[in-house]
Amino acid sequence: MGEHIVACDTLRSYCAKLMMTQNVPEEEALLIADHLVEAEMCGVSSHGVSRTSIYLKRLASGVVNSRWDHKVEQEYAASVQWNACNSMGMVTGVRAMERCIEKAAESGGCFIAVSHSNHFGMAGYYAKMAARRGMIGICATNAPPNIAPWGSYKAYVGTNPLAISAPRRGEPLLLDMAPSVVAMGKVILAAKLGKDIPEGWAITADGRPTTDPNLGMKGTVLPIGGPKGYGLSLCMDILCGLLSGAEFGPYLGNMWNDFINPQNVGHIFCAIDISKFTDLEHFRDRMEKMAGDIKALPKNPGVDAIYLPGEIEVNRRAAAAEQGVVLSQVVYQELVELGETYGVAPEI
Repeated sequence: MGEHIVACDTLRSYCAKLMMTQNVPEEEALLIADHLVEAEMCGVSSHGVSRTSIYLKRLASGVVNSRWDHKVEQEYAASVQWNACNSMGMVTGVRAMERCIEKAAESGGCFIAVSHSNHFGMAGYYAKMAARRGMIGICATNAPPNIAPWGSYKAYVGTNPLAISAPRRGEPLLLDMAPSVVAMGKVILAAKLGKDIPEGWAITADGRPTTDPNLGMKGTVLPIGGPKGYGLSLCMDILCGLLSGAEFGPYLGNMWNDFINPQNVGHIFCAIDISKFTDLEHFRDRMEKMAGDIKALPKNPGVDAIYLPGEIEVNRRAAAAEQGVVLSQVVYQELVELGETYGVAPEI
C-alpha cells in the first residue's frame, strides 16, 4: 500500500478543524491537533492522527465533554488535586502541567493528581513542557487493563506509561515508556493496517502467544522484564488511580467500545524547579558532560551510535518538520473520510 507525505502545519490545521466540528473551542482543538501531529513527527504513530477517529466518535456520542473544565478539589503549596470534569485528556494534560510549572517556580516543586479525565495521548509531551522551562518534568497516566499480573493471563492493570524529561543545551532528554513490551496502541495500529505483530508482543485471551493483532487486542500485551513491568504498571495505577481519586484497573471505562460511561482516567504531573536545588546552567553543563561520556563509550559490533533516551525521536521530529509526516494509505484514507463525514474540506 502507498504512503502520503503531509506537511505538519497542514495536518495540524486539518485535525483541529475536525475537532471543532464537535464544538471543541479552537484553542483546545489546536492543542489536541498539535499533540497528535507531534506524536507522528516523533515516530510514535500509535498515539498519532490514527486516534482522530475514536476521539471524534467519543465527542460525537457525548461521552466526553467537548469543552475543558476542572474543579480544584484540594490545593496546597506543592500539591494539587484536580477533577477534570470528563474533559479531553490532552487539554487537561497541558493545563495541569502549566499549573504544575507555575507552582513549582514558587515552591521548588509541585505534584498534581488528576481524576475524571480521558486518554491523554503521549505522556512525554507534558514532561517536555517542564524541561523546556528549565525544570525536570514527570508525568504518568493509567489506562484500562491490558497487562496481566505476573502469573496470570487475565488483564488487570493498564499499559500505564511513565515519562521523565530533563533540560539540556538543545532538545530535552526524554524517557517515555510503557511498562509493556509495546503499547497496546501499536497492536491496535497493526490491526488497522492489516499487519502481523511480532511474537512476544501479546498473548491471546487464554494465554497463548500470537502474531495476530486482533487476538492480541482481545488478550493482553506482555510486560517488560516479566514481574518488573507488571509491578511498575501497578505502582503507576496506585499513583494515577488510587491517589487521584480516579478509577483503576478493570474499573476504568473502555475508550474503544463504551460510549455511555466516562472513562474516569487518572494522571499525575510533577515539575521540579532545578534552580531551587542547583544552578540551572551548571545542571545543563553536567547533562552535556553525561551525554558526552555516554556517547564516547565503546560500541558493540554493528552499533553505529549510542543514543540517549528520546534522541531518536528528536531526529525523527527534525526530519518531519522539514519533509512532512508520512502517513500510511489506511490512515490517510481514514482522515479523508472523516473530513467527508464531518464536513471538513480534505486539505491534506
